[in-house]
Amino acid sequence: MYQAIVALPLLGFLVAGIFGRLIGPRPSEIVTTSLLFVSMLLSWIAFGEFIAGTAVPDVEIVTALLTSGSLHVDWALRIDSLTIVMLVVVTTISALVHLYSIGYMREDNSRPRFFAYLSFFTFAMLMLVTADNLIQLFFGWEGVGLASYLLIGFWYERPSANAAAIKAFIVNRIGDFGFTLGIFLVFWLTSSVAFDQIFAAAPGLAHKTIHVFDFDMDAMTIACLLLFMGAMGKSAQFLLHTWLPDAMEGPTPVSALIHAATMVTAGVFMVARLSPLFEQSSAALAVVTVIGATTAFFAATVGLVQNDIKRVIAYSTCSQLGYMFVGLGVGGYSLGIFHLFTHAFFKALLFLAAGSVIIAMHHEQDMRKMGGLAKKIPLTFAMMIAGTLALTGFPLTAGYFSKDAIIEASYAAHRPDALYAFVLITTAAALTAFYSWRLIFLTFFGEPKWARDGRARAAATHAAAEAAHDPHSAHHEAHPIDPKESPNTMMIPLYCLAVGALFAGLVFSRLFVGEGAGEFFKASLYNGPTNHIMAALEETPPLVHFLPTVMMIGGFVVALYFYILVPGTAERWARAMPGLYRFLLNKWYFDELYDILFVRPAFWLGNLFWKGGDRGTIDRFGPDGVAAFVLDVTSRVVRLQSGYLYHYAFAMLVGVAVLITYYLVRGLR
Repeated sequence: MYQAIVALPLLGFLVAGIFGRLIGPRPSEIVTTSLLFVSMLLSWIAFGEFIAGTAVPDVEIVTALLTSGSLHVDWALRIDSLTIVMLVVVTTISALVHLYSIGYMREDNSRPRFFAYLSFFTFAMLMLVTADNLIQLFFGWEGVGLASYLLIGFWYERPSANAAAIKAFIVNRIGDFGFTLGIFLVFWLTSSVAFDQIFAAAPGLAHKTIHVFDFDMDAMTIACLLLFMGAMGKSAQFLLHTWLPDAMEGPTPVSALIHAATMVTAGVFMVARLSPLFEQSSAALAVVTVIGATTAFFAATVGLVQNDIKRVIAYSTCSQLGYMFVGLGVGGYSLGIFHLFTHAFFKALLFLAAGSVIIAMHHEQDMRKMGGLAKKIPLTFAMMIAGTLALTGFPLTAGYFSKDAIIEASYAAHRPDALYAFVLITTAAALTAFYSWRLIFLTFFGEPKWARDGRARAAATHAAAEAAHDPHSAHHEAHPIDPKESPNTMMIPLYCLAVGALFAGLVFSRLFVGEGAGEFFKASLYNGPTNHIMAALEETPPLVHFLPTVMMIGGFVVALYFYILVPGTAERWARAMPGLYRFLLNKWYFDELYDILFVRPAFWLGNLFWKGGDRGTIDRFGPDGVAAFVLDVTSRVVRLQSGYLYHYAFAMLVGVAVLITYYLVRGLR
């Protein structure tokens, strides 16, 4: 069953990728989507078996993957509770995104290629989450990176899409460089890449040191920080986050699948899977906590002022990933995975609902040009409300159980880094509520700006057509935008995700929080005698328990005041504090800073090597230079071959004169 779960998306990729042009778009959509739904069904069956306790952790060997000397690595499926949770998340979101894409991409001529890319990504992600060793994990890790590059740049005719794909690829390579070094160091320390052997050796490495840059450093701290560097890139954490908002250049289903629910959570999964290693280094866990909290706060502040509906949700994703890492950093590994699980439902819901809004608005993404859509697309509006309630942590929704538990855990950890995290993520909870409801109010309430702008565009089009004496163009586009609900292929996934966003926390919280977490996850997550975070959660004061809800209400009230009760307040605040507004609007100027520090020097160095080294030195004095010199000389010599007899006679006389002169001078000596 587990091999089928992994293999079916690969089969869909091969069918759509190789035979897509032959069989056409519709069969490609049907084949890939059907196979994903079968994989999803099998994953939920396996999940039910683990909940019921009828399944036991196991390792299924598929085939030999790598043999080098004494190192033998198998492609093996590690089946445990952590794997099952990830299988459910990946296959469910992917299947629903495949179905949604049938409606969203219906006008695109490259649908077979698109669905092949989606299925390939799903296969790579499943290979990652079922890995039983670091090598297989790395293959899946790089596979999802490749799929991300292909899907972000799917509309390769757009320069902005190509630039975003390249940016994502390069930033992820920076993180993956550290990840690779971390794998090398773990292998050097344990002489193995298999998880069971690595985890067994981890306690004995707690105080081992390595000599780096003339310093003796804790080996496990260095290894875990290098591994976490990979997670920072893949999960868009602070300093390596700049690629995620630009990745919104890809189609909206890509944003939902890769940049909300699955690929960006690969770093969270990796840290959770390697929790026995991270538990050996308190310094590494502190770094994870601080980076996660900083990311949550930073992304929330930037989301306050974004106007592109997809970018607001993208920064929300970045912020929520920070929450997950805080949960992992304070030792609540099941809490981080719990938020990963619930976040997949409500964030995919928000992205896909945003896609429905974009389709209704004829591909307009600027919220300032929307408004008044609640009456036009009420079903999409209801789905967006469901996702927003879950994201902001409204009581009894999915986010309420998972996000609030992480906030409480950061308080209960009683560490300086955890206290820092508690302050920042609690503040971020209020900011999250503000920008989430700001999105709702700007998009669905107030004056329907699309009607006014649509009439203006229609009038301009009509005037231009009359000036060009083209009555056909005057009739075309003569009517303003009339938003309508998306087709059922797009709405059905929203309904399914809304159920998860509202009830997944309520139904499954016992598996992730409290004593049930230890029973469900058993040995798949670290739960050693030094980890007391679950017990500490029970002792948090009532104020801490209710504080996230208070912050959520506060963010909602402020957004209501700014955009509904007293419209124009936000604009007045922006004019009153232009420096802060520009600072947030320009994303803390990280892109500009990186452009000065890294991009421009890299281009300068590249031009130096190209023009000065390659063209100026190698091409000039190397083989190309010698060949050019020979051609130059021969082009001059060939001019002597004129074909006239008197020219040759004259040359002979000159030669004779030179010889006579030479011998005369030599004789005089």
